[in-house]
Amino acid sequence: MTNATATMTVREVALENPAATRVFEKLGIDYCCGGHKPLAEACHDANLSYDSVLAELEQARHDVEARTSQKEFQALSLTELIEHINSSHHVFVRTEVPRIELLLAKVVGKRGPMHPELYEIQRIFSDLGQELAGHLMKEEQILFPYVSAMEESVTTGRPMPPAGCFGTVQNPVRMMVLEHDNAGSALRELRQVSGNYTLPEDACTSYRALFTALQEFEADLHQHIHLENNILFPRALEMESRGQ
Repeated sequence: MTNATATMTVREVALENPAATRVFEKLGIDYCCGGHKPLAEACHDANLSYDSVLAELEQARHDVEARTSQKEFQALSLTELIEHINSSHHVFVRTEVPRIELLLAKVVGKRGPMHPELYEIQRIFSDLGQELAGHLMKEEQILFPYVSAMEESVTTGRPMPPAGCFGTVQNPVRMMVLEHDNAGSALRELRQVSGNYTLPEDACTSYRALFTALQEFEADLHQHIHLENNILFPRALEMESRGQ
């Protein structure tokens, strides 16, 4: 991590690099109540190598930057685009949902009585996480494999694969877009209930980490939905119409 030094406190590192909270949680470094400790001291107390922790912090930053950087997605094949969506955005959802739920439980447990809107945020995010779990499974097990098989048939000049129970790719695409709309509504609800993620004056480091995580989740899901709604799905529909 470029700006992290041994004299920076754990809290300062977490604020400078929001991705650091994931590393601290994984390694058992307390960035909330113990956030006043210098990073080197926190590593020593946790029996961790300062250099190895620094490397993980830098990797976490790099992963966030790589995930949010713009690629020439239109130039990718549909299979390559699907692989990117699966390895980047689907993995991110599966990693972040349980992490954010744990953060929510921690913050709600401590701050819920003073900030009752946290209970509503917890409910909305829980519902969103459950819906996304089913959504990802349908894409990975049904829609995405069919789109890849369809692309291979078109590329090799073979007949289109049978569409099975859904008849035409338009049907699962329509369902996925509807579910994307539902996810977008949930994200807007989270923003509204949180006052656009405005932190209260008494927000602790965990509270700050929670709101940062929710905003990162929103940004990633927006990019995720953009790649599918605006690039993958239109190209798949066009490919099916050409192959019929």
